[in-house]
Amino acid sequence: MKPDESSLLDGYARKRALRSRLLAERRERVRPDPLPAVLAADAVRAAGIVAAYVPFGAEPGGDLPGALRAAGKRVLLPVLRPDRDLDWIEYPDGVPLGVDAVLDVDLLLVPGLAVSTDGMRLGRGGGSYDRVLARVAGRAPAAVLLYEGEVLAAGEVPAEPHDQRVQAVVTAAGWVALGSAGQFPR
Repeated sequence: MKPDESSLLDGYARKRALRSRLLAERRERVRPDPLPAVLAADAVRAAGIVAAYVPFGAEPGGDLPGALRAAGKRVLLPVLRPDRDLDWIEYPDGVPLGVDAVLDVDLLLVPGLAVSTDGMRLGRGGGSYDRVLARVAGRAPAAVLLYEGEVLAAGEVPAEPHDQRVQAVVTAAGWVALGSAGQFPR
């Protein structure tokens, strides 16, 4: 095995262990949901089109699509394609829009299990959102919705070459810019 292959495998194993720990913690604790803070954020209030997701299980966000729609936003939701990329549909109509529809959004709200203060997001491991984040890079800010305690110090979220950073995190305490993301509204 080459040295760089060894470090990739180590990063993968560290991510897997971190995912397991965070998922267990989510199942064991009830925490305030960040949805009110999402709706109060300047970036959300200023956005016309928001790409979001439908929270499932213990994911934060409550009725994220419904709340955004009630706030007058045009909402795009992801549909997983066979190649693990994300297609997009219009909510609530379900009109298919294609993978590039996300290029027109003003804001991207993504799920996650953790984020580091330098913007490295830990997802579920499929790489679907990393593709989307790469596609929208520089076009619109991306924020991950998390519970308190899921924001980690810089470097605590293992990074692999395909991983993409987010610009902000929203918890029940509010919107926080990450890394050098100060150019986006809060």
